[in-house]
Amino acid sequence: MQQLSAQDASFLYLESPHAPMHIGGIMIYDPSTVEGGRQRFKDILGFVEDRLHLARTFRQKLVQVPFNLDHPYWIEDKDFDLEYHVRHIRLPDPGDWRQLCIQVARLHARPLDLTKPLWEFTVIEGVDAIPGLPAGSYAIVSKVHHAAIDGVSGVDLIEALHGLEPYPEHVPPPTRPWTGEVAPNPLELMARAQFKALTQPLRFAEMLARGVPAFGRMTEGFAMRQVQPPATVPPRTRFNRTVSAHRVVEARQFPLSEVREIKGRVDGATVNDVVLAICGGALRHYLEAKRELPDASLIAMAPVSVRSSGEKGALGNQVSGMLVSLGTDQAEPLGRLAAVRASSASSKALSNAVGARLLTDYSQFIPSTTAAMAARLYTELGLANQMNLPFNCVVTNVPGPQVPLYSAGARLVTQYGLGPVYDGMGLMFPVFSYCGHINVAVSACREMMPDPEFFAACLQESFEELRASRVPA
Repeated sequence: MQQLSAQDASFLYLESPHAPMHIGGIMIYDPSTVEGGRQRFKDILGFVEDRLHLARTFRQKLVQVPFNLDHPYWIEDKDFDLEYHVRHIRLPDPGDWRQLCIQVARLHARPLDLTKPLWEFTVIEGVDAIPGLPAGSYAIVSKVHHAAIDGVSGVDLIEALHGLEPYPEHVPPPTRPWTGEVAPNPLELMARAQFKALTQPLRFAEMLARGVPAFGRMTEGFAMRQVQPPATVPPRTRFNRTVSAHRVVEARQFPLSEVREIKGRVDGATVNDVVLAICGGALRHYLEAKRELPDASLIAMAPVSVRSSGEKGALGNQVSGMLVSLGTDQAEPLGRLAAVRASSASSKALSNAVGARLLTDYSQFIPSTTAAMAARLYTELGLANQMNLPFNCVVTNVPGPQVPLYSAGARLVTQYGLGPVYDGMGLMFPVFSYCGHINVAVSACREMMPDPEFFAACLQESFEELRASRVPA
């Protein structure tokens, strides 16, 4: 039995019927490398079953503490049923990109069952009419609750199901047979919560002692102007109000080599800065077309992993975040990239001064009852329509492998991310790199973005502008 951290539990408290808090992806496979040239669902099912022991997320479910007196726990689900978690559907003819996006959006909009292990895979056959993909391709849409994984631990989950060859050597069985756990007695959970409450002041004092040098560095940085205050309150947009229960999904793919070439045009810029500038340019074009472009720049929250090498494979979230200007107030593409670079550099300096890990550690001292009640009131009172979050959207960039991967004999051709949206933040850009490409995806509320194909065209236009821009001689 393992308790969720405050950060992990926050994703449960934020969940509502119209805002499920899972992340995931769309993985598209070419079955031409499968023995016999045809993939069978039962072979995929067997492949996953053989690897269940490689990722703890697969068979762990939640146990709630009565009255939310403490954060929930993970236990091994003794009633685990693989066929509940791995499903199978087919697209109608012709099986094109728009049909796939619509089906994925419907799947992504449905909450996970919180009484079972918090993940689902849906195999989608009939992906036959997408340019650049061989006929007979299939997709797997994954959903995993954000309480269980972040972007980096999600990559660990992908690694458990993929290899560098179509049929690698047999995966070693677990060292000991898996057994489930009996759910703990509610009285035991309440006693644990009481003991934790009694020891909380001691742990808080220790955290304060660790924080004093960090806040001293921050104060010194402000005084010497080496560190700048975080971005100002962002302007309100159509994406910053209460979300509906409906979702849209879209994506575009860009050559990684060209993104790297673009970053060289602005001193100090990174690949992530170029990605942020592409997203900023798309938002500028989209809101301009709607006659809703604000004068001030939109602000993105960019998650930053604080997971150490020793925590690889661990459950849960180990992330902090930076607030970065997207340069939507800049009409010139390279000017936008320069603005993004300056903002991200300032945000990194602030994060380094304080310590990104320390910022997340303080969250564990927020009482679980307070966190749960605050999240519920925020949703029930519709506060997203009356107050601003400190950012307009989220852009999360997870580096992926640059070599082909295979699963159950089939080659992974490409993959796109899926992310949650919630009240006050109805737009997310999950970004993933794989095999020489950067895939920028969009997850959004359908009422806020009724025309996802147009937004995808804005993404493409933003990239084309950056690619065509040149530094003045």
